[in-house]
Amino acid sequence: MEFSIKQSNPENQRSACVVLGVFEGGQLAPSAHSFDEAANHQLSDLIARGDMTGKSGSTLMIHALSGVAAERVLLVGLGKQSEFNAKQFIDMLRSTFAVLNKTICKDAALYLTDLPVKDKEEAWKINQIVLTAFESVYRSDSLKSKPADKPTLRKILLGCSKKPGTAAQNALHQASSVAHGMDLAKDLGNLPGNICTPTYLADQAKKLASAHKLKVTILEEKDMEKLGMFSLLSVTRGSRQPAKLITLEYRGADKKQKPVVLVGKGLTFDSGGISLKPGAEMDEMKYDMCGAASVLGTMLAVAEMGLKLNVVGVIPSSENMPDGAASKPGDIVKSMKGLSIEILNTDAEGRLILCDALTYAARFEPDTVIDIATLTGACVIALGGVASGLFSNQDELARELLDAGQYSNDKAWQLPLWDEYQQQLDSNFADMQNIGGRAAGSVTAACFLSRFTKDYRWAHLDVAGTAWKSGKEKGATGRPVPLLTQYLINRVGKK
Repeated sequence: MEFSIKQSNPENQRSACVVLGVFEGGQLAPSAHSFDEAANHQLSDLIARGDMTGKSGSTLMIHALSGVAAERVLLVGLGKQSEFNAKQFIDMLRSTFAVLNKTICKDAALYLTDLPVKDKEEAWKINQIVLTAFESVYRSDSLKSKPADKPTLRKILLGCSKKPGTAAQNALHQASSVAHGMDLAKDLGNLPGNICTPTYLADQAKKLASAHKLKVTILEEKDMEKLGMFSLLSVTRGSRQPAKLITLEYRGADKKQKPVVLVGKGLTFDSGGISLKPGAEMDEMKYDMCGAASVLGTMLAVAEMGLKLNVVGVIPSSENMPDGAASKPGDIVKSMKGLSIEILNTDAEGRLILCDALTYAARFEPDTVIDIATLTGACVIALGGVASGLFSNQDELARELLDAGQYSNDKAWQLPLWDEYQQQLDSNFADMQNIGGRAAGSVTAACFLSRFTKDYRWAHLDVAGTAWKSGKEKGATGRPVPLLTQYLINRVGKK
């Protein structure tokens, strides 16, 4: 999908379809007035007759209007102007693209960036238009014998009343890059476990590195054993697929600048191991590598944007399977950091691979480390599919991530990381146990990880509720690629 932005009048724009907004009560959006005049007030007449109410989510396609250059005009309802906000803007975009993608239009001109959205500037509106457009055409049917026909919409022009400045052009470029990163994360997440193995993830990292001149390093199990990553290796013991530790390095700034390290959980399938999961919906455990997928997607977006900072992606990847060699409840393993861990539940395996990866991340002398993991069902119960759980050992970092999530509409919510929860991890036989009981499960999981992150600024994103959808709309969401990329864009702005 191709995007462009330019100053233009909608009535003069040659396009298969021009898109204009109408508020409830029949009030035309600012860009629609000149169009209506050129069309001899045909829009006003249709509205007056009740063909378009302007209610949120309503649409009206009109063909062959006289006096204008476009073949069609699509009117989209905006709801009440006094209540028009960010959510309604995004809902309106989804309605718009749902209609456009059912037409034969190969191109469309959208005059929506001048809509007044409280506390949101033009760049934000451009960002959301691009991301929603990509979302509307995304399909995951490459493994079907007869994939669905792709929508014909290929080119989108964003029309504006003033000549677009650098900020608008940058927003367009950045949003397209983020969308490409989200698509990669979705593609990887949606693949079945028999295709997307740790080796497959490693191969995708190599392709990404080759295409964008990144440095890639793949550690094999023998390499991890030499480093003392016995916590990570304990998870993969029951699998016939070899574990991989994947590292990607993007250097967009001076070598002296300390990098941001993104650590993504890469469980390409999680059966629960000996602590076997229930059979219902176990197929969705192919999504347990969505943290890894989001890191690869973010690295792609960062490389395409050419951000002037250093970013490192670290992905510990394995399967968690039941087998005679698999870890058993009660086993004790030693982590790379030298701390011993009593494994009370083999289904709490994500933290076992992450703790060694977080220890490994320290060798990059990071400014900040952020791990992303589909870690706990408890987080799904707490926050549902709206917000990702956020934990951090520094409040300033938490605020930066919360702000990035709010701006990008990829929201997170901060949960406590208080010392009072740490005692739930006490073990009679090891330095800690890998679960803290049913109470505050997402918090004690974060507390476990915090024991391996004391040497740097760290945040943990639990995306178990946001990385994919279940039911009729089953599929990976590409989150939290927008949050992570916006955080990195903001860092460049500060520097």
